[in-house]
Amino acid sequence: MKSEAESVASQGTLPPGPTLYLVATPIGNLEDITLRALRVMKEVDLVACEDTRQTQKLLNHYGITTRTISYHEHNEMTRAAELIVDLEQGTRMALVTDAGMPGISDPGFRLISLAIRHHVPVVPIPGASAFLAGLVASGLPSDSFRFSGFLPAKRGQRRDALENIKSSPRTQVFYEAPHRVTETLEDIVDILGAQRHVVIAREVTKLHEEFLRGYAGDVLNTLKSRAEIKGEITLLIGKADESSQKPAAPRITVRQRVGQIMSEEKLDEKGALKKIAKEMGISKSEAYRELQRSK
Repeated sequence: MKSEAESVASQGTLPPGPTLYLVATPIGNLEDITLRALRVMKEVDLVACEDTRQTQKLLNHYGITTRTISYHEHNEMTRAAELIVDLEQGTRMALVTDAGMPGISDPGFRLISLAIRHHVPVVPIPGASAFLAGLVASGLPSDSFRFSGFLPAKRGQRRDALENIKSSPRTQVFYEAPHRVTETLEDIVDILGAQRHVVIAREVTKLHEEFLRGYAGDVLNTLKSRAEIKGEITLLIGKADESSQKPAAPRITVRQRVGQIMSEEKLDEKGALKKIAKEMGISKSEAYRELQRSK
């Protein structure tokens, strides 16, 4: 005898009662969606979307007429509470983002955590993920890796993040904006070395899908030869070679650098701080605070 749950599943209909379904959507090619994801989006009462216009293209493509509502980083604080009220009143809801899995460098965490706190069932509907697709096709070791979302936009913070993985024994995976990727590769060459293996996975599953694989220095030269870089980018950095897994040399402090610049370039402290701020990609006030802390 089949259980009631098995019977419901075999009929292809969702069970009654409030449930939050986390539905993965295509990262490019609209065919990269599961049959289960399509069924869930057809049968739920509401689809919460990062961008209703973007999701509507997907729904229209598959003839899905379920009502949509916006749920994005700018309204997440208030909208999450509103959606919890709907769920507690019995709504079956799908949460989707523009591409990939909700909550992975996209809105979703606040609603998911609230749903769990309010004892609303949360059901993942697996599917496409840009960083996983990039990882498995990169050619870099995938037995041990770390995904860290986007690298910091500010150069000083980004360089600190790269310093922290200089001796990493695992593949590092990041998302990166196309207008920053060349500058990021310059930092990688400077900090991790021109011989570090990297992969740029660009526009994965889309018409202009591209993988740039090789040494960081060579990939950087390829990027510099292009007038413009467009598209969604996953950046993968290979693990450190044994020869590079030596303790890093102590990083020069702001105070030490101020002394160097004042001595070598005959600048006063204010002028030296201005130059250091530019070098490190931080504000002058931040450089000043760092100087004061080291005194």
